Amino acid sequence: MTQGWSAQDIPDQGGRTAVVTGANSGIGLVAARELARRGARVVLACRSEARGRQAEARVRDEVPGAEAEFRRLDLADLASVRDFAATFPYERLDLLINNAGVMALPYGRTADGFETQFGVNHLGHFALTGLLLPRLRAAGAARVVSVSSGMHALANIDLRDLNSERGYRRWVAYGRSKTANLLFIHEFARRLRAAGSDVVAAAAHPGYAATNLQTQGVRMEGRRRAERVVALGNRVLAQPAEAGALPTLYAATAPGVGPDSFTGPSLMMWRGAPARSWRAKWTLNDVAGERLWEASERLTSVTYDLP
Repeated sequence: MTQGWSAQDIPDQGGRTAVVTGANSGIGLVAARELARRGARVVLACRSEARGRQAEARVRDEVPGAEAEFRRLDLADLASVRDFAATFPYERLDLLINNAGVMALPYGRTADGFETQFGVNHLGHFALTGLLLPRLRAAGAARVVSVSSGMHALANIDLRDLNSERGYRRWVAYGRSKTANLLFIHEFARRLRAAGSDVVAAAAHPGYAATNLQTQGVRMEGRRRAERVVALGNRVLAQPAEAGALPTLYAATAPGVGPDSFTGPSLMMWRGAPARSWRAKWTLNDVAGERLWEASERLTSVTYDLP
């Protein structure tokens, strides 16, 4: 990969339509803004209408003439995912960035009864991608980029206990959900290749980037001291969201990005220009990828439209 790659290296995106989930803040907002800056029509898919509208206004303020619009999407509710896809107003979709996520939350369940981290980070995006696949196929050489994490190394998925019903540890559940992101891309890339499709499925991770993600769990529990410690780490150790978004933007736009690639920061998976990133061997397991895919189809009732 090109050493020193930055947002200025994003190719022209004129005439292209992109969806970025979780684009109201952090790396999602940066990715949406930079794609708009390069001429893409960007849909900011966010759960909160208030924050989504604020993000839309911010992109328009920072990028004069930007084509940016908010559309509501709650990945913790499959009815919302279906509504988003059914009312999506464009016939083709060139780029889908599955960025939204939650991290290390107390145990909870989505509207459909799934453990929250698995439900939001994996199943919501699995359903969204499948429902939008006809629009992606209509665009030809479209890309799907799922944002995983170096923390996937914390745990492989447990196909016998996808909803952590036998025991819940928040960081293990987070690691499993991020492993699921990589297994999804692995199996999706395989199926696209078998179908002769030009759609590219790739993955990225931001390294340690200062976003709201780190403080969600401790804030929900009212652990104010822990929240202050996490906030201090974001200020002192983490790279800014602008840098954290670069691997995602690279995977989404750079020429030559291959199927099932995993892009992250070049320096010890923490910071630096985008580069090929290390991934645990279990994220390349064909059998696990296929079994997770089949389970995801069953749980979401979404079947992918591939020949």
